[in-house]
Amino acid sequence: MRLNLQKRLAANILGCSKKRVLFDPTRLEDIKEAITKTDIRLLIGERAIKEAPKKGVSRARANKRKVQKSKGLRKGEGSRKGKSTARESKKQAWIKRIRAQRKFIKNLKKKALIKPEVYKELYTKSKGGFFRSVNHIKLYLSEHKLFLRPAPSSKEVEVKQKIKPKAQPKPKPKPEPEPEPKPRPKAVQQPESKLKSKPKPKPKLKLKEIFKQRKQATKSKKKV
Repeated sequence: MRLNLQKRLAANILGCSKKRVLFDPTRLEDIKEAITKTDIRLLIGERAIKEAPKKGVSRARANKRKVQKSKGLRKGEGSRKGKSTARESKKQAWIKRIRAQRKFIKNLKKKALIKPEVYKELYTKSKGGFFRSVNHIKLYLSEHKLFLRPAPSSKEVEVKQKIKPKAQPKPKPKPEPEPEPKPRPKAVQQPESKLKSKPKPKPKLKLKEIFKQRKQATKSKKKV
């Protein structure tokens, strides 16, 4: 079955070569009847005609190598090619060196380990390329005794960073004081005038005394 026309039209629509146009073997009769571009577009939408992916070199091995180099591996003398200046330009090496030196000098001035005049001298010398590295600046300062006070060594700084102040134990919460009993309300003292006006209650008499009083009352009546 010759489908050269359909292949050409499909390649034109998909924007690829004829070799990358794939036909579905179960839909060959439908593809044979497709003569116009609209028919082929419908078949492409129905996935009867497909475009094969491009063949290329895999990047898997290159990506793996890139990851290893980011860890610092595969950079030994056996893997290097070209001069040191070819791997890193002279300008990049200079930028790294001068930035480190300027940062170090600035820190010395900030911590008041050197005088402002010494800072200016060091800055101009580093700009002229006098110092090879940061260690060279330290050696120069110690030989000429330009430190105002002894600078802390890198080991001392590391030790200070490692030693952290011990966390103080949290104070135990104090027990809440028990609530004091409320004082009873004091009896209101009434004025003396009111107290006197009130009649005093009669003392209660015993039964024997009551009987005696009654007898005496009856006797007095009889006499009368």
